[in-house]
Amino acid sequence: MTTLIKSSHLAALYTFVEVGKHTSLTAAAKQLCLTTGAVSQQLLQLEQQLGFSLFERHSRGIRFTDKGRQLHQCVSVHLGEIEAEVGRLRQEQGRAQEVRLKLTPSFAFKWLVPKLDSFHQQYPEIQIQIFAEGALVNSDTRDFDLAIDYRPHPYRHPNAELLLDESLLPVMSGKYLLAHPWLSKANYTQQEWASVVLLHDAMPWEKAARDFEWLSWMAERRLDLPTDRGHFFNRTDMAMSAAEAGVGIAMARMALIDNELESGRLVSPFQPIKANAGYYLIRNSENDSTAAFIAWLKRQINN
Repeated sequence: MTTLIKSSHLAALYTFVEVGKHTSLTAAAKQLCLTTGAVSQQLLQLEQQLGFSLFERHSRGIRFTDKGRQLHQCVSVHLGEIEAEVGRLRQEQGRAQEVRLKLTPSFAFKWLVPKLDSFHQQYPEIQIQIFAEGALVNSDTRDFDLAIDYRPHPYRHPNAELLLDESLLPVMSGKYLLAHPWLSKANYTQQEWASVVLLHDAMPWEKAARDFEWLSWMAERRLDLPTDRGHFFNRTDMAMSAAEAGVGIAMARMALIDNELESGRLVSPFQPIKANAGYYLIRNSENDSTAAFIAWLKRQINN
C-alpha cells in the first residue's frame, strides 16, 4: 500500500473498488463519470504496478481473479473507513461554530437565558443549542458538548468541574410574611409551623429525598420540625413562582434568584445557608467554541 500511495495510485484503487462492485466496466465508468476506456486504462496501469492480474476478461464481462477478490475485500473496507472518517470530520467541522448544551430548565430560565445576549454580543458566530428537557440532566450520554448539572458535593465525574457553589434561602411573598410574623423568630412551635405551606423542589438530583433541601435547612438551624408536607414540584423555579404567588414558602437556590429580593417580589427573614451542592460543568468536546463558552460562563460567575 505504501508503494501504491507513493506512486499516486489511490485513484486507480478507488476505480478498482467501483468496478468490483458493478462487475462491469461500463457501469463503473458511468458511476465514476469516466469513459470506459479511461477506466480500463487505470485498471491496466494498476495491474502493471501490482505485478498480478485483478480481473479475468471474457466476452460477457469481467470477473475477479483470486488475488483480485482478496484485494477488493481489503481495499473496500479501508476506503469505507476513510470515507466514514472524512464524513465525521466534515460534520465536526460544521459543528465547530456551535455548542450543544444540556442543563436543567430551572438553571436555563433563571440564570443562563437572561445572560445569553452578552455571549452573543461577544461571539456572534457561535450558536448555542440549549437542551433543557427534564428536571435532571443525564450526563452519562454523549449527545452534548457541555452540560451543567446540579449535584451534591463531591460530584465524582471524570469530566466534571465545579462551576458554581450553591446556597439555600427560604423565600415567600411579602404578604405571606406579614400573615406569619413569627417566622422572624429563632424557634417555632409545632402549631405555628403547621400553619405554613412548604414548597419543595422534589428532584434536586437523582434519588434525593423529596424534602431534602428543607431537611438540610432544619438540620442547619437545629430544628426538629416535620418537612415532608406541602406542595412538591419537579423544578425549583416552579416552587419559587408558587412562593411569589403567595402559596407558601419555597426553598430557593441563590443562583436562581435574579432581582426578586431587590424588587420585593420575594422576601426572607433568614440568611442563606450552604447547600453542600452546586452546578458542575461536564465536558464532552474540546474545541474553540466550547472553550469560548466556558470562559464566558466563568466570567459571568465571577462578576
